[in-house]
Amino acid sequence: MINRRALGKTVGAGTAAASLTGWLSSSPASAAPSAPEASPAGQATGRTSFESLKQVRAGELNIGYAEAGPAKGPVVVLLHGWPYDIHSYVDVAPLLAAEGYRVIVPYLRGYGTTTFRSAKAFRNGQQAVVALDIIALLDTLRIERALLAGFDWGARTADIIAALWPKRCKALVSVNGYLITNREKNKQPLPPAAELAWWYQYYFATERGELGLSQYGHDFAKLIWRNVSPTWHFDDATFDRTAKAFENPDYVGIVIHNYRWRLGLAAGDPRYDGIEAKLAAGPAVAVPTVTLDGALDPFTPAGDGSAYRGKFTGPYDHRALDGIGHNVPQEAPEAFARAVLDADRL
Repeated sequence: MINRRALGKTVGAGTAAASLTGWLSSSPASAAPSAPEASPAGQATGRTSFESLKQVRAGELNIGYAEAGPAKGPVVVLLHGWPYDIHSYVDVAPLLAAEGYRVIVPYLRGYGTTTFRSAKAFRNGQQAVVALDIIALLDTLRIERALLAGFDWGARTADIIAALWPKRCKALVSVNGYLITNREKNKQPLPPAAELAWWYQYYFATERGELGLSQYGHDFAKLIWRNVSPTWHFDDATFDRTAKAFENPDYVGIVIHNYRWRLGLAAGDPRYDGIEAKLAAGPAVAVPTVTLDGALDPFTPAGDGSAYRGKFTGPYDHRALDGIGHNVPQEAPEAFARAVLDADRL
C-alpha cells in the first residue's frame, strides 16, 4: 500500500522500521483514542473513537476538539476536510501521542460541536477565515507554535498558516501539496477529466445543489467517500460516526459558501480582503514540509509532486502512497503519522 521508496527518502530503512515497531508495541498515552484493531489493507474497522471532546471559546467560535498525548508535549494540530471530520485522525492521534506529542484535532467551523458564538455572525467559509479560526484556537490554548498537518480543507488551512504566519507553524504535512486558492485562476477551465472530479463544486453553485446537500447530506458524503477513495472499504459504523458532524446547523451554509466563494460566486468578508490579496499572490511556504499524494486520489496533480514543488522553499520531502485515495490519514494512518514525525525532523 505504501510507496516505500518514497517513504525512505527522509529516514533510513532501519529508522523507519524501528519507528513503526515502537508504535506497534507501545500503548497510547492517557486521553488518547482507543487503539484500532488490526484490519486488512484498505478496510476500516470503525471501532475506534475519541474518548471525550473539549470546548473552548476562540475568536467568533466555540470550537470543539479532541486532544491526546501529554499536555506538555510538542503540539501537533490535525485538520480535517470536507466531507469528513475529526475521525479522519482517530487512528493517527494515538500513534503521535505514543511518541510524546500533544495532539489537537479540532472540528472546523460548521462541523460537529464547533458553533458560532453569535447568531448574527456571517456564516463565512472563505479560506482566510478558516485559517484565522485555527490561529484563534492556538491563541486561546496559549500555543505559540505547532506542527500543522491536514488534507482537503485542512491542508489548505495549514498551507495558509505556514505561508502567512510561519512563526506559528513549526513544520507542515500537506496532502495534495499547495492548495491555497487563487480565485482569478479558478475562473480558467481545467481539462474535462479534471473538471469531472469537481462536479459537486458546480452543483453547489446552484440553488438545487444547496437543497440537495440539505436534503441528502449523508448520502452525498457517502458517495464522495466512495468516489475519491475507491479502495477504502469503510463500514457503516465508520461513516455514521463522521456523519454526525454534518448535523451542525451551520454545516450546509458553510459548505455552500466555501465552494461558491472559490468560484467567485459569493462574496467574502471585506475584513479579510488584505489577507486574501496576499494569498492570491501565491506566497511560498518556507517551513519544513512533507507533502503526500494518494495515488488513487482524483485530485492528485500529475507528476511526482512537481506540480507544486516550487511553492515549498524550505526543507522538503514528497511521498506518493500507492493504493490510497483522498482521505489519506484514515486510509493510511501509519504513513500519515510517519510524515508528521519526519516533518518535525527535517
